[in-house]
Amino acid sequence: MNTTDLKPVPSVEEIRKARKPLIDVNAKQNENLSSVDRLAVWITNHIGSMGFFLIIFVWTIAWLGWNLLAPEELVFDSRPAFVLWLFISNMIQMLLLPLIMIGQNIQSRHAELRAEADFQVNQKSEQEIELILQHLENQNKMIAHLTELVEKK
Repeated sequence: MNTTDLKPVPSVEEIRKARKPLIDVNAKQNENLSSVDRLAVWITNHIGSMGFFLIIFVWTIAWLGWNLLAPEELVFDSRPAFVLWLFISNMIQMLLLPLIMIGQNIQSRHAELRAEADFQVNQKSEQEIELILQHLENQNKMIAHLTELVEKK
């Protein structure tokens, strides 16, 4: 075995210099959001929650229950007003749906940035693992060469 068979292995310092800095995609995403985008994300995060759903559900049951079961003089919404309540609730849904979609699109772009950052980290890890394997391969060759020398003596 000849030492010229060994592959030149870059030093750890050379590897560190060749590395690209990691990107904090969360900070990058937050920097690029306008105030309107932040509002859309906030609305998406809060309206798309079980807490908000339960508030709307309880409010609707209370509203309908009171207007159906309360004494006639205490009812604040007579029966034709239910149509108005349905109209208002449908308007709320029509206004919130686009906001939620906008927020989801923003969150989707953020997820794509995170995935790209993960891919970069995986590539760096693969390169470093390959380098470690080269070091191990060279060490195995050197040990085999030393073993041959010891056996010859």
